Amino acid sequence: MAILNNNTVTIDAVLTAKGRELMARNDGSFQITQFSLADDEVDYTLYNPQNPSGSAFYGQAIEAMPVIEAFPDDTQIMIYKLVTLPRGTAKLPVINIGYNSINLKQGATLTITPQTLNYLGATSTFEANGYAVTIGDVRYLSTFSSTGVAGAEVTPTGVTQTLGSQVSQTLTGTTINTLFGSNLNQITTTITVLGRDSGARITVPLVITKTNS
Repeated sequence: MAILNNNTVTIDAVLTAKGRELMARNDGSFQITQFSLADDEVDYTLYNPQNPSGSAFYGQAIEAMPVIEAFPDDTQIMIYKLVTLPRGTAKLPVINIGYNSINLKQGATLTITPQTLNYLGATSTFEANGYAVTIGDVRYLSTFSSTGVAGAEVTPTGVTQTLGSQVSQTLTGTTINTLFGSNLNQITTTITVLGRDSGARITVPLVITKTNS
């Protein structure tokens, strides 16, 4: 969804295929029960407390920014979701996956078990609804699967993608398992982990190097 006008709250909603199916039934089964808000297009560095026109204009540049057109690809839009944290929260939650960067050889396996720090008063915790883990380029994975959350998506063994197709993929779970099978000399991509309850997010670089035979 997108707010199209700063003066009148107008919503541009793009339905998923499932949403269109439910609406087409025209039997009341299409009901919006949950929604998310995000501020992907906002550049807060444009807030200018030195604006000569006064405090009413400090955020003028931000308010004039264009709004991203709505489209139903949650790997590309609504990346920075707005979240509500308990009153009195002194620290923002952060994700820890045990790596600041990842370097692997062809054929190596990797298991990621994220934890959330500073969430709900706990030093470290696992989120009830798990984590959304996105690998920027899955074309050279042999397996990419997740466990730990009921209904979590699981990718069958042997992920195959071609140039020109969508090469990122997101799984949901508390543990993510991968096996890399690159045929190129080196692949550089990223792994992004999003806490589905806290909204905390981390992106780390991933380099896969071909093993010399």
